[in-house]
Amino acid sequence: MAEGAGQAAGHAPTASEYIVHHLGHLSTKHQDKIIDFSIINMDTLFWSITAGVLGCLFMWKAASRATSGVPGRFQAFVEMIVEMVEDQSKAIVHGNRTFIAPLALTVFVWVALMNSLDFLPVDLFAQAFHYLGLENVFPYHRAVPTADLNGTIGMSMAVLALMLYYGIKIKGLGGWIHELFAAPFGIWMAPFNLLLNIIEYIAKMVSLGMRLWGNMYAGELIFLLIALLGSTATVFGFVGHVIAGSIWAIFHILIVLLQAFIFMMLTLVYIGQAHEGH
Repeated sequence: MAEGAGQAAGHAPTASEYIVHHLGHLSTKHQDKIIDFSIINMDTLFWSITAGVLGCLFMWKAASRATSGVPGRFQAFVEMIVEMVEDQSKAIVHGNRTFIAPLALTVFVWVALMNSLDFLPVDLFAQAFHYLGLENVFPYHRAVPTADLNGTIGMSMAVLALMLYYGIKIKGLGGWIHELFAAPFGIWMAPFNLLLNIIEYIAKMVSLGMRLWGNMYAGELIFLLIALLGSTATVFGFVGHVIAGSIWAIFHILIVLLQAFIFMMLTLVYIGQAHEGH
């Protein structure tokens, strides 16, 4: 019995091993290089699509139950979100918002739902796969797509594509190219202007994705540290786990919604800038 207990204790992960394991992705293969586009994080892909489908069902249900009379609590809640997004898009984008306003609403709902997956217990899937005997099939699993830099940079690249699209659509291909070479210091500084504008586009894309990822990654890491605090077999550890976990979960609600709002607002700002000339 003592030998078995010693072996079990020997197999127990250390704090660093626990965190590293929970920060691993269910990927198509092991990543050996910093950048490898042949790798797909299946958990990020699955939960991104799942959150997107849930968001579509949420908005479809709200639209199907909408009435012209006194709205219920659910309809009033959805109308509040729609009006907030509509007001922000109207104030930022000066042009045709037939596509842009629904896009902003989709971004806000989708990112908020993906961020909300951070409220699931950190060991939920690991324990579920262990009880089902699938720990070898799913050795790693992360349920927060926005805590994966690949997911957030992917969304910011889509925003970059929209910036380029609207820049060309509003100004024309010739006008957009002229602005690329002539703004902001005049055509006689064309090489410097081109370099500056390319850096600006890349900086917007990278900062948009990194901002969301950094906040959600840090939040996920804090939840793991709080879980480790609860694993200590002391009264202080248990009480600290409950108190710290409760306080951080409440505070994280604000972070989840705030980061979704910021990502939506920056999307509108960048698309709005594409409608304007230097």
